Amino acid sequence: MPFRSAKRLSQFLLVTAILHCYTVTLDKNLAVYARAVQEESQKNDTSLNLSTSRLVDRTFTESSFSSSSSSPVRDSGDGMPFGFSGRATGASEGGGMVYRYPQVPLDVENYPVAPSPLQLEQVHIFVRHGERTPVGVRLVDSPANIPEHWDMCKTAHRFSSAVSSVLSNSQPEFEDPLPAKKVVERRDGKAVVGECLLGELTDLGRQSTYNFGLNLRRLYIGRLGFLPDKLENEDTVYFRTTNMPRTTESLQEIVHGLYPHNKCDPRSVPSIRVRNGKDENLIGNTYSCKRLEMLQVGFAKAAADAYNPTLEYLDKRLSKYINGNPIRVDGRPRASGILDTVRSAVAHGIKVPADFEDQSVIDVIVSFSSGSPRQETHSLAMAGACGGERVVCCVVPGYKTEEVRRLGVGRLFEDMLKKMQHKIEHPEKDPLKILVHSTHDTAIAAIRQTLDVFDDRWPAFTASLTFELFKASHSEGGGAGHSQAVLSRFSGHEKSTGQHYVRMRYQNKNVDLPICAEEGKHLPGHPEFCTLEAFKARMKGLIPQDWDRECSVS
Repeated sequence: MPFRSAKRLSQFLLVTAILHCYTVTLDKNLAVYARAVQEESQKNDTSLNLSTSRLVDRTFTESSFSSSSSSPVRDSGDGMPFGFSGRATGASEGGGMVYRYPQVPLDVENYPVAPSPLQLEQVHIFVRHGERTPVGVRLVDSPANIPEHWDMCKTAHRFSSAVSSVLSNSQPEFEDPLPAKKVVERRDGKAVVGECLLGELTDLGRQSTYNFGLNLRRLYIGRLGFLPDKLENEDTVYFRTTNMPRTTESLQEIVHGLYPHNKCDPRSVPSIRVRNGKDENLIGNTYSCKRLEMLQVGFAKAAADAYNPTLEYLDKRLSKYINGNPIRVDGRPRASGILDTVRSAVAHGIKVPADFEDQSVIDVIVSFSSGSPRQETHSLAMAGACGGERVVCCVVPGYKTEEVRRLGVGRLFEDMLKKMQHKIEHPEKDPLKILVHSTHDTAIAAIRQTLDVFDDRWPAFTASLTFELFKASHSEGGGAGHSQAVLSRFSGHEKSTGQHYVRMRYQNKNVDLPICAEEGKHLPGHPEFCTLEAFKARMKGLIPQDWDRECSVS
């Protein structure tokens, strides 16, 4: 027994009970909050339509919030909780189309099961982190009045840290949990419990990523029976994140939804993997690849020169919200930064000016800027690629060139293909079935653009894309196919790659890859199922043969 005394055991049990009670209460509050938001948003097809009085009354009634509650919203002093406006977000003064945040939960019921004789072998998932606060302070002055401080991070700031038992003269293999609380300190020294840092995953973001993991469980365990109900072999799953708090915490929530503690064997608790900045490939690594950085800086400058004149007509409507400054790709704040703040606000139900509810305005800004500021990858030491914030006209058009594609996502595709190939060549020895990668919007957009399926719509929070590996059963093609499969196992290589298919899905929809459009490169009658041979042929041209040499600027 790792406890040296009954007193130690009593202390541990007390702390555990307190943390458990807090977690249960908080999970209930967040679930009520998320459910209420979802119900209200579904009542109108063209707007978020958060009816504050009904939403607030129901939320507070069901969960009995108090002033010390763990609610992701608080009273702002005008009778409305922080995070919701007195006027419905979707109310358009001009009567036109209204901007609605493009959140799309993972759809379990309408998932299209593969036709016979295909059998699912392996799943690779790339998902953007959950809802977060803006990464910069913008639009806080009148007439925009978007809050500078966001009181939506109560969950993240209560945690249990580990204190080495060596410091307390206990047995070295045991670590005592120590309840801890983190608070944000403002410049004036004021500390506010529950306030978020810039760019931090909010309580709502935690709930949405947990729901994503829960839906993965419902799909791949409950509906398809593809994964085991209880995780007894850690090698069945693979979880990796970029070295950013919001992606790491998002992945933790996803893992908890997919395999909660009571569904994990104590000896098979899944690991969350993270790489050093120099080895990262979940995003375009401009830190390790200076050639990629140089190319993206060039695209950023060209984008500003080309698109700034197009944004001039918006100045009359939007300059008043940014201290009279013009709205530009490389302005202060950048167009991408403005969109980042608007998107974060709308995602959390915070009122934004009517001009930013106009879909035509949002469409113009989206055309020339992204909601993914440079800080999205700043702590990975990959800053500077786009001169301050990563813009669509910098990131996405760059991935129309083969060189940027190779340097930006080539190594990521290489990792994926290696794991697929190992599964094919060693089906009995390789238990790996699902891989979940927590990443950023720029990565999702770059992958889609590299495969020529980007639709100019920027990835929402928890947006996900999936690559599924299928194997055709031996009944297809008669005995010859079966014999070939048997021989391939003995040789250690899959000779007939046509027996395997790859399907790409994005936001609950199948994606027909152009590289597989020709006859013979996809399953007959099903263009979404690309033959592995055709998929590999395209990937071969994207994988750098000598990374260091290709990234050299000399």
